[in-house]
Amino acid sequence: MRAIEKTPAQPGHLQEGTKMSVNTAAAPVAAGLAHAGERSGVGRVLASAALGQFVEWYDFVVYAYSAAVIARLFFPNSDPMAALLATFAVYGVGFVMRPVGGFLFGSLGDRIGRRRVLSFVILLMGAATVAIGLLPTYAQIGIMAPILLVVCRLLQGLSAAGEAVGSNAFVAEHAPIHRRGLFVAFTYSFANLPPIAAAVLILALTNFLTPEDYNSWGWRIPFLIGGPLALVGLYIRNKVDESPAFMAAKAANRVARNPMRDAVRDQKRAMGFSFALAASSSLGFYTMAGYFVSYLITTVGLSSNAALISNSVALFIAFLSMIMGGYLSDRFGRKPIILLGLAATTFVSIPAYMQASQGTLGSAIIGQSMLALACGITWGPLGAALLELFPTRTRFSASAISYNLAYAIFGGSAPFIGTYLVLQSGSKIAPAVYVAGVMLVVFLVALMLPETYKRDLVRDEVISA
Repeated sequence: MRAIEKTPAQPGHLQEGTKMSVNTAAAPVAAGLAHAGERSGVGRVLASAALGQFVEWYDFVVYAYSAAVIARLFFPNSDPMAALLATFAVYGVGFVMRPVGGFLFGSLGDRIGRRRVLSFVILLMGAATVAIGLLPTYAQIGIMAPILLVVCRLLQGLSAAGEAVGSNAFVAEHAPIHRRGLFVAFTYSFANLPPIAAAVLILALTNFLTPEDYNSWGWRIPFLIGGPLALVGLYIRNKVDESPAFMAAKAANRVARNPMRDAVRDQKRAMGFSFALAASSSLGFYTMAGYFVSYLITTVGLSSNAALISNSVALFIAFLSMIMGGYLSDRFGRKPIILLGLAATTFVSIPAYMQASQGTLGSAIIGQSMLALACGITWGPLGAALLELFPTRTRFSASAISYNLAYAIFGGSAPFIGTYLVLQSGSKIAPAVYVAGVMLVVFLVALMLPETYKRDLVRDEVISA
């Protein structure tokens, strides 16, 4: 489409007689869609995305919480430590698939629409999780047991890559401009709740079932629950409309045929910002949700119950602070709130670890909560900011590949690097130095981040400069 000229007196309107080379109905359609998010069930969109985030990350993290029993049942038990390492290696396979899933589902989301892709990925995650709960063990089918386990984890990782960015994009493109940060932060924050739910469920099962019953069949229950949750999420997603921004792009004939190629060619700088911000997010999240429980038990010497309780409290604080960060970013802009959160995380990382390493339940709660509060402030505006960097025609693709690549590198390695640094240095706060260093680098990069919080995601698709 040619650029649409604007009259000096009426900068927001089309000049009479303007020629539109592709679709003369595009601008009226976009005008009608511009406020569709406010008219057509934003509540359902929020519920759909929030439940999707919950289901995806519940299914993804329940594997980590079940690692000990999976190690015994799916790998030769001659060497328990080797079996546990193999189990965590399979856990890491899910992260390897994140960039692949970002490429696949990002391209599909930009070509065929957000809703259809999101409906598929939640069904895929639910099916893969239920499959793990139904798998025969090594004692029953031998080497095929760990092979099938790997296949299920590959599918989980593939699905998670599509959900992480896709549901945020879906909400952002439905939300009114002045509430976009809050709405995206609200749904994005639900990623903090699944580790809490998984921990509570597994704690209940291990305390109420005998060890024999839990090892025989009880461990399967958390995985089987993932199926009904996914079906509920699928039902809600099928009740919402496609995003107004995607529909505007479609009406204006601006849907990219090869969005990944266009993104890499035209948006390298924006993808660099997206990668850096996602690196801070993934390191912070998987430090909190994937490493801290192990750190408190093995390095600090806290009981498993105390470690799980303190971690759950901290993740709930992150949930609340994310919502606050998104709200503040709608008032003051994405950039200042992101910089505030990154600076706070940099400065509190070492004191937070020092406090958490004191060896009591109270100190563990305080230390983790310090880190969770700072990280949550960053994560709140981050979800919307990553998407606002890109036009609709490549938004899903460009953000998904840069986001998931960062998560594969920094999120997947967080538990390993934290453990390695403690072993090599002998210092309980060595992981904090690593976290602070990464956050400082990302802070410096974010100083160059453009401000995007007032960008109209719909109108930009039919009016080009």
